[in-house]
Amino acid sequence: MEDGGITVSGTAVRQIAVFLENQVGTLLSIVRLLNDNHVVVLGLSIKESTDATIVRLLVSDPDTVQALFMERGIPFSTTDMVVVELRQGAEGLADCLKSLQDAETNINFAYPVLSQPGDRSCLAVGVEDAEFGASVLHEAGFKILYQEDLSR
Repeated sequence: MEDGGITVSGTAVRQIAVFLENQVGTLLSIVRLLNDNHVVVLGLSIKESTDATIVRLLVSDPDTVQALFMERGIPFSTTDMVVVELRQGAEGLADCLKSLQDAETNINFAYPVLSQPGDRSCLAVGVEDAEFGASVLHEAGFKILYQEDLSR
C-alpha cells in the first residue's frame, strides 16, 4: 500500500482511551483483565481529573481489547497513533518535534512506549492526522512503527 509515495508497511497503531472512575485499584483491574486475556500493555498515559481518569493504552492486540471493553460495558474510544523510533534515543526527541513543527501539525498528546523492538526509544504521538504525521516523520528519516512491529 502506498501513501503519498511512501510505502506503508503495516497497520496503524491504534490507541485505546478508556474512561475510568478515579478510584484506587481501577487501573490495576483493567491491566489484570488485559493480562488475563493475553494482551500486553505496550504504552500508557494517564490524565487525571477529580471524578474520572482517561487512560490511554497501546496494547499488543487492540481488537481483543475493544471486544472485551464492549462486552463489559467499559467506555472507550480509539485513535490512530504515530509511533516513531527516535534515532539517537532520547536525544532525538527535539529533531522529531522539529519535523512535526516544520510541517505545521499539532501534537495533541505524546507518551513513551514501554516495550519496543530492539530496545530503542520510541514515542507514541497523537497528531491531527496520523497518516500525515507518519509521512512527515518518515520523510525526515525517522522509522515509523506499525501494530505488527509492536505486537510481536
